[in-house]
Amino acid sequence: MKIEILGMGCHKCNALYDNVQAALKNAGKKADVVKIEDLAKITEYAVMATPALVVDGEVKSAGKVLSPEEIEKFI
Repeated sequence: MKIEILGMGCHKCNALYDNVQAALKNAGKKADVVKIEDLAKITEYAVMATPALVVDGEVKSAGKVLSPEEIEKFI
């Protein structure tokens, strides 16, 4: 599983990254977690707001920081 956090490194983007790590730990799962901060790459996903959560190439959320419990539903 590959999880991408799209954003320019803001506080909310970092919080989403931390929540993804917590969700993986809680679920007992492993994944490649990558922060994408390149604007050109972010626009490829056609998201209008960051942070965004992408799981295996599919945008699951954009514009808000999901809780670890919300993220677990996607993993």
